[in-house]
Amino acid sequence: MNKVYACIDGRANTSAVIDAAAWAAQRLSCPLTLAHVIEPQPVLATGLDANAAIGLGAPDVLLQQLSELDAQRTQLAQQAGQRMISAAQARASAAGLSAVDSVVRTDELSDATLSWQADARVFVLGQNRDTAPRGRRHLDHHIERVVRSVSRTVMVVPSEAFTAPDQIVVAYDGSPTAQRVVERLAASPILTGLPVTLLMVGADTPEHRATLLTARQKLEADGRHVETLLSPGEPEAEILNLLGQRPRSLLAMGAYGHSRIREFIVGSTTTTLLRLSPVPVMVLR
Repeated sequence: MNKVYACIDGRANTSAVIDAAAWAAQRLSCPLTLAHVIEPQPVLATGLDANAAIGLGAPDVLLQQLSELDAQRTQLAQQAGQRMISAAQARASAAGLSAVDSVVRTDELSDATLSWQADARVFVLGQNRDTAPRGRRHLDHHIERVVRSVSRTVMVVPSEAFTAPDQIVVAYDGSPTAQRVVERLAASPILTGLPVTLLMVGADTPEHRATLLTARQKLEADGRHVETLLSPGEPEAEILNLLGQRPRSLLAMGAYGHSRIREFIVGSTTTTLLRLSPVPVMVLR
């Protein structure tokens, strides 16, 4: 469990993913692996079954031609992936990393990350945001599937440029998941030299203040500067408001603390923040 995986796909935020992964690898003193996953494509671009598209009685020669075209497409995708990896290696080396590994694989991204997680410490992905006709942003389904599948930290980069954060904001609600996040951060070199803000959204009660104090003391054990904020309101709105005021922060939080049925009914804070956060998000497991 000692590698940082940068999952790159050639889209506009690929450079930001590489830079974020290089930053994480340097702070964690972990080797970096550049990973490009070529997801299997349907036989035809239309998504139709070959026999359904050309007729059940199609000559074998047509099926053979389709197979050859599919093989050619796979070969071209492999070649493009290797060129992407070469450019990514040059960028990572320019960032100061001396040893950069790489892998190109044909698979579903979530399946690939599951197969790599035994030696992974962090997966870094880019958020490819699609906007619906009414202007609503949707969470990239690849990210949600990876975050739900792997038992490793996932860092999500939301924009086409990455700037090294100068502080970390921790979304903290006192739950067992949030307590594990604090424990993980307290033991991680990712925090070295960075101030931490513990944000709890809820009523100003003695219980909430005591919970925040306990978390603060854990993070202050190694001399870190820790600020605590207790804010009333809706969690997603309050967290996003704070992040908007601190554009060079990194948001750290836990993953999916409720059942899938409850999330379907009332939504998930994890999904909302991954979908809308203006700063990189680190989801710790």
